[in-house]
Amino acid sequence: MDTMTLGDVFLSEVLGTATLILLGAGVVANQVLAKTKGNSTGWVLITFGWGFAVFAGVYVAFASGAHLNPAVTLGIAASGAEWFVDGQIAVDATSIAVYLAAELVGAFIGAVLAWLAYKNHFDATEDQGLKLAVFATGPEIRNPIWNTVTEIIGTFVLVYWVLVSGYTETMIGPLGVALIVVVIGMGLGGPTGYAINPARDLGPRIAHAILPIKGKGTSDWGYSWVPIVGPSIGAVIAGLLYAAIY
Repeated sequence: MDTMTLGDVFLSEVLGTATLILLGAGVVANQVLAKTKGNSTGWVLITFGWGFAVFAGVYVAFASGAHLNPAVTLGIAASGAEWFVDGQIAVDATSIAVYLAAELVGAFIGAVLAWLAYKNHFDATEDQGLKLAVFATGPEIRNPIWNTVTEIIGTFVLVYWVLVSGYTETMIGPLGVALIVVVIGMGLGGPTGYAINPARDLGPRIAHAILPIKGKGTSDWGYSWVPIVGPSIGAVIAGLLYAAIY
């Protein structure tokens, strides 16, 4: 692609984020829903599944920089970067809005596709909490302040790593992002389910609220602000620290 437009950015990020959520939500569905081949195979399946979902999404959205995550977009902006796509897409209010909108739309689409893939298993599952878990994160111990702290820390690690790794000699790219997501899940994901991505939680949560899921129960909107506020704060801190050091 010779010239990148904001329309191209929108489509790229929608497709990449949809791929991420389809595969990520799909691996959770395979783990928690009734009568699946992967039922009850454990946390390791989920962490590696999400990691490689990121790997796939990054490749799909490579042309736009593969943010796939409002936290990444906000972190890059906070770092003082001039360009989202070198020489083509400047960092400004309009481009930030396009990235954020695309990430949310893509996350919603990916969640809908995951539901379609597992429709029979949603119907066969009685536990409302397990159905919601496919779409949205939730804490093991509900304490919104400390849950937010957990999300700040996890997202800081992700975004700071993304910023630093882009300028190292190794440039390990999509595989590196996948692996950092895996280790964040294993090391920091236990308390909250490691949203570390506002769109990853909000888009699918909206899908859960809208879709005609049999016996789905509440979408837990009372918790929904945590995986938005926590990752946003963590991303901005990472961007500001990067700007101060580099």
